[in-house]
Amino acid sequence: MPHVTLPRLKTLTLAAGLLAAPLALGGAQAAETYDLDSGHADVIFMVSHFGYSDTIGRIGDVKGSITFDEAAVENSAVEIVMQSASLDTNHQKRDDHLKSADFFNVEKFPTITFKSTGIAKTGDNTGAVTGDLTLLGVTKPVTLDVTFNQKAPHPILQGKEAIGFSARGSIKRTEFGMATYAPAVGDAVELIIEVEAIAP
Repeated sequence: MPHVTLPRLKTLTLAAGLLAAPLALGGAQAAETYDLDSGHADVIFMVSHFGYSDTIGRIGDVKGSITFDEAAVENSAVEIVMQSASLDTNHQKRDDHLKSADFFNVEKFPTITFKSTGIAKTGDNTGAVTGDLTLLGVTKPVTLDVTFNQKAPHPILQGKEAIGFSARGSIKRTEFGMATYAPAVGDAVELIIEVEAIAP
């Protein structure tokens, strides 16, 4: 066995400690589950109105959770439940029509759900989240382009840890059985999603 001097031994010990540190930190950064902050969870949809302009609406009642593993985002998960009757386009007559059987049929299908099935990292703070969207009782895969905005102690909520994301995507409403006035009223529905979630 070769002789190891004391300075050499100290160097080896320090190197081993540095190598072990990331492993310890990785263990400390295990996936955590956050509850959506309903006051800062916006699901916005945009649909062409006969080609003249885009009608903009919002689903106001959004609940769910995000399990976030910052070290291995592919282990993260999202589950969201939206109350379809909470849709709002800032026009009561139109909202009443949208809630009818012609469109969202809120009496028969009161909820819209999204549950992730896979997450892939696409950049330093971006990812692609694929999941099952259930609308009007029909479930189809949807992929959202997601930006991770930040994770930090919340400045108002007594320092509880909070995370924030922005997502963009699109669906074809006819694929879910919502065909009234299509394609004159756009089939493609653009989605803009902004959410914050808080650690328990």
